[in-house]
Amino acid sequence: MKRFMAMLNKNKNKDPPPSKLLDLAGKLCRDLQSSPPSLEKLVGAVMGCKHKMYFLTNIHIVRACVSVHIRKGQHDRACSLLERCKAEEKEELVQLWHEVHYQRVMERQHKDFLTPVQRFRCRKRNPPPISLCPEGLKSRNYPEEVRQHLHRFAVEVTANPDKKQREGLARDMNLQPVQVYNWFANYRRRRKP
Repeated sequence: MKRFMAMLNKNKNKDPPPSKLLDLAGKLCRDLQSSPPSLEKLVGAVMGCKHKMYFLTNIHIVRACVSVHIRKGQHDRACSLLERCKAEEKEELVQLWHEVHYQRVMERQHKDFLTPVQRFRCRKRNPPPISLCPEGLKSRNYPEEVRQHLHRFAVEVTANPDKKQREGLARDMNLQPVQVYNWFANYRRRRKP
């Protein structure tokens, strides 16, 4: 830690900081996860640095900063940090985004954990920003023309197709047979009075 602080002070005015300094900060963040006071000191030094955006390209540093912000109850700061960081591990950043919101809900409701349904609702209410998932959120809905084709088949032919019909529909619409099976099962379930 002392070595890192000395290197950080020595390289205050260099733009960008040397990779050796970034690697050391990432290693320290990994090693200090179990020591909150030391980790807070390290995160404070990194976040107070003029070139903090260079440090936020390392996922270990980002994770440490987010955990410190969560521990302090600074959920908005953790979210804005995640939105601005340039780490390559987008899936892990999305997980961190969700963790921040889970913690916020748990604190608001005075709970120690959330059920899977509560987690699902939390993710739906707080989708990650475009900066974390540039390809967009994955939609679980089929395209409109696929839904229309399946609906037309259910109305005009049968709402309970046999295996051969399901396989034919799956081939026609580039789906898996199990997806067609589930769509018709859900359709029948929704149609029940």
